[in-house]
Amino acid sequence: MFERFTKDARAVVEGAYAHAEEDGSDSVDTEHLLLALLDREGSRGSSALAALGLAGPPEREAVRRALREARRRAGLTRAETDALAELGIDVSRIVARVEEVHGVGAMSGDRKGAGLRLRRRPRFSRGAKGVLERSLRVALARRDRSIGDEHLLLALTVVPGVAGEVLADSGVTFAGVSRVCGEGRPAEG
Repeated sequence: MFERFTKDARAVVEGAYAHAEEDGSDSVDTEHLLLALLDREGSRGSSALAALGLAGPPEREAVRRALREARRRAGLTRAETDALAELGIDVSRIVARVEEVHGVGAMSGDRKGAGLRLRRRPRFSRGAKGVLERSLRVALARRDRSIGDEHLLLALTVVPGVAGEVLADSGVTFAGVSRVCGEGRPAEG
């Protein structure tokens, strides 16, 4: 499938690897893909984000902050946190208690400072694989020959999880991205 990726889409995947490695994560998650998209400039995906209100550093930093907060909650979405609250489980109290004992970010799954050891390249999580597969389906449905970073962005808006939730909270939806990218327009790059 990667042979169908444009240079911009490949750059997003490489950027996602870099974010995962920086976090000390064992896997590349959907959040890493979104962070890599936010890093891009001059691509169809970055242009779509800008057109939908994520143009400047303050807006993009708000998305990064929301992703960090979700990561501190062990990657739980707001819907999952609310469902647990209905069962009497206060996730914010659990996070506070775990961080009190083990340090800030202990529930994030990050292994920064875990000591020296041989590390292999992070693998794609189930969610990230779902985004890659969905991006192929989106490209095929739009009759595009290649998978661009805009297809990755479109996939992130529909695959359940934190990245999609944060994008929706920022006003970035499948319909909006489709509108600004133009339906059925061939991918460039």
